Amino acid sequence: MKEIKISLPIKKEDIENLQAGDYVYLTGTLYTARDAAHARMYEALINNEELPFDIEGSTIYYLGPSPARPGQVIGSAGPTTSTRMDKYTPALLDKGLKGMIGKGRRSPEVIEAIVRNGAVYFAAVGGAGALLSKCIKKAEVIAYDDLGTEAIRKLYVEDLPLIVVIDKSGENLYSRVNID
Repeated sequence: MKEIKISLPIKKEDIENLQAGDYVYLTGTLYTARDAAHARMYEALINNEELPFDIEGSTIYYLGPSPARPGQVIGSAGPTTSTRMDKYTPALLDKGLKGMIGKGRRSPEVIEAIVRNGAVYFAAVGGAGALLSKCIKKAEVIAYDDLGTEAIRKLYVEDLPLIVVIDKSGENLYSRVNID
């Protein structure tokens, strides 16, 4: 296991060097999207409409933050369960999505799409949302404002601590360590 710092957007070379179990610190721009936003993005793809941000090379954090307190950029920023996005994820990966951040296992279809597209799945520590929020330096809603906490946000993060769970070859940390 290595510790690696990556500047976003994530590059092919970055993904090539990652292995399941590596510790990663991301710095740069990423986007938030949960269930409802994924459903809308998927619908846009089906209808040949543009997505609310350039998906090519992007990273999505499965996050619906709590409201920010005065003086804070964002509220608690812990990950949501990734399987809730699994039915939409292969289509987004096929359009160029390169990184996903969440918690929990992924479906065989998502793992196949990760391998097919040379992407990566990271886990953030569930229950550590208040600590993770300290890595978020800027946050703005860019789409689907009517979804409230599930609106798509553009975030600028510094040294967001993550673990590579599924690498580009499909190596799955959860399978390796038998986590249920």
